[in-house]
Amino acid sequence: MKHLSFFFFALVLWQACTQPPEYPIEPVIEYLSVSKNTMREGKFQEDTLYVTIGFTDGDGDIGRTDDDSTIDLFVTDMRTGITDNSYKIPFVPELGSGNGISGTITFQLFSTCCIFDDPGYVPCEDIAPEPFDTVQYEIYLVDRAGNMSNVVVTEPILIQCRQ
Repeated sequence: MKHLSFFFFALVLWQACTQPPEYPIEPVIEYLSVSKNTMREGKFQEDTLYVTIGFTDGDGDIGRTDDDSTIDLFVTDMRTGITDNSYKIPFVPELGSGNGISGTITFQLFSTCCIFDDPGYVPCEDIAPEPFDTVQYEIYLVDRAGNMSNVVVTEPILIQCRQ
């Protein structure tokens, strides 16, 4: 019986080592976390938080080479619809016998202004009519072949407004 269980374990181990994961060629991302859920208002990096997403990619072409200036991680403020396209994922080398890769990406988000639909209110300059604003971000990435991932949304993040 011991030989049979060892054989089964060895077979499972061999199968796991020889079967590369089969991911679609389009990147697939999953929202994992933010480092905190409250930030101070600001337009000059007064506060920051970190967002972590997981990813898989079947053909392993995530990230840009050193000579490629194309942006590949996009973060949209859902309040305004403005997309920050200043994020660049470093080149991720292909690993193992298959090209499929998976991992996590953590990137930094800086503080933003409170936004209110109040005539005469100037974001990040005036005293806010409310103590807090809430923002969520949509995130997606594009691989080197131009395949766009799915879109994920962060949890709501509170912005502590100037009072």
